Amino acid sequence: MTNDDIRIGVLLPIGKAQWDGSDPRDLIGFAARAERLGFDSLWVNDGITESRIEALTMLAAAASVTERVTLGTAALMAVLRRPVQAAQTLASIDLLAQGRLTVTVGAGFPGRFGKPMYAASQVPWEKRFARLDETVALWRQLWHEPENKAFHGELLHFDDLPTMTAPFREDGPPIWLAGITPAALSRTGRMYDGWLPYPPDPADYKSALADVQRAAEEHGRAAAAVTPALFASVLIEDDPGAARRTLERFAVSNYGLPLDEVRKIQAVAAGGADEVAARLAEYTAAGARHLVLRLGATGLREIDEQLDRVAELLPRLR
Repeated sequence: MTNDDIRIGVLLPIGKAQWDGSDPRDLIGFAARAERLGFDSLWVNDGITESRIEALTMLAAAASVTERVTLGTAALMAVLRRPVQAAQTLASIDLLAQGRLTVTVGAGFPGRFGKPMYAASQVPWEKRFARLDETVALWRQLWHEPENKAFHGELLHFDDLPTMTAPFREDGPPIWLAGITPAALSRTGRMYDGWLPYPPDPADYKSALADVQRAAEEHGRAAAAVTPALFASVLIEDDPGAARRTLERFAVSNYGLPLDEVRKIQAVAAGGADEVAARLAEYTAAGARHLVLRLGATGLREIDEQLDRVAELLPRLR
């Protein structure tokens, strides 16, 4: 197996915990520099209960200073936004980026990254997965079927939809799903264009990808219709003690959890360059073809240094 089709992206550090003390406008320069260094994609995460640069605002800004890279969400909490307005915003970004947008969506999970955001948005936590799938179906209808003015699902109902801004691509931006529960794997295979999980064990990734591909084929789609991606936190640091301390600060400031707990739920690649490359290679061997890397440091200076170090690995990862 060759790695010719492997793409590498980096998460923009839009949470204030990562850029605090710096000018947030430096994030725009960070995006441009990542493209120059050879990364294939730039990503933003989402949330409303912590201080951050809003995800879609950041992508619009990044679109203006980049020309080649994919711009993506990892992952967008789609149901927390008004669905018609969100479709308009996403189509606008795709136009500004000339067709470079990829939208990964998620529904959150229990704890600080779930119910509090739903409560703040006045959206019911119950039936969130059905609401997410209906939101995506509505977006696709707005983009692809402008003559169809009605949409009636289990939860979303519209009798007179407006004419929507058309995205750059006729078929609209690809929409991926973040999740690794059995239900999420089935839904990914049935209706999504890509899959962005973060399992800590490459063996679990391999078996889950097989489930996604099987579900795709059961619904009349080709297994290759779903792009297999991976979200992972990375840190290149030769000193094990320094790596541990840096990752501990990163885990607590960004997830509110100790590092050992984060490692139980998320893919982490840390250590010297050889160790990080070998760890990520386990996932590409398991089938991942687009790696979305979150730089495991705090403070833009340290994150900039990590961007350079990870960029040096790109030829080895592809």
